Amino acid sequence: MTDVTPLRSVLYMPSSNERALEKAKSIACDGLILDLEDAVAPDAKPAAREQAAAAASSGEYGRRTVTIRVNGIGTEWHDDDIVAAAQAGPAAVVVPKVNSAEEVHALVAALEKAGAPDHTRLWAMVETPEAIFNVREIAAASERLAVLVMGTNDLVKELYAEHVPGRAPLLTSLSLSLLAARAAGVQILDGVYNDVKDDEGFLAECTQGRQMGFDGKTLIHPGQVAPANEQFAPSPEAVEDARGLIQAWEDGRGSGVVTYKNKMVENLHVESARRTLAIHDAVQALEG
Repeated sequence: MTDVTPLRSVLYMPSSNERALEKAKSIACDGLILDLEDAVAPDAKPAAREQAAAAASSGEYGRRTVTIRVNGIGTEWHDDDIVAAAQAGPAAVVVPKVNSAEEVHALVAALEKAGAPDHTRLWAMVETPEAIFNVREIAAASERLAVLVMGTNDLVKELYAEHVPGRAPLLTSLSLSLLAARAAGVQILDGVYNDVKDDEGFLAECTQGRQMGFDGKTLIHPGQVAPANEQFAPSPEAVEDARGLIQAWEDGRGSGVVTYKNKMVENLHVESARRTLAIHDAVQALEG
């Protein structure tokens, strides 16, 4: 199986806040989104851009996947953000409100023109009705695009929906985006949970996201990191079962029907088990 990059917990950090950028070096998240958009006031954006670029290029964040979220296409800050982010060479540049494959092509061209290294990928935020209708084309538009990021707050706003337990108003959008990501072979991150004091609600949404198939969750508070890491990593029981199933498959090869714990084993089960072990090994390497 190809290498897996754990993205169980991806934390937004305001790039205008130097203390936050420093604190992020010690937070046990898998990834960071150094934000130039929503978390930064207009008059602070130029300084935040410089601080994000310096942080992303510093090499001081260990094995964390460090990305920069630029301001949206068409804003007065976008072009300068793209140039600065590309030249800083983070793991990825995160772009809000990507609505079409054509926009992906334009973003990739802009990153390459600005000198983005090959390792700097594009993460596209899916957060509008138009993006949902185009999400399959967005996900498959470029080899540089590596991750879809659900912008659930904006989706709720644009749908005139409500934030409710279970997220019924968003399930169609979440499911279509997951299908698009899996068809294109890219990773996909669930949206944020807004109430940082509601531990029970957060855990329930993490469980839902994991059960649906998301690779991890975007976060707005360091206190959400540990629960997300636990929820989106294979459990010890799942790892043990994966190893046992693969061993049963290998032991029974050529003997007809193979079973494990009284259940028939097919190749698709073996592929799922190998993916579980690949994620487990990647998490162990990250935390080791």
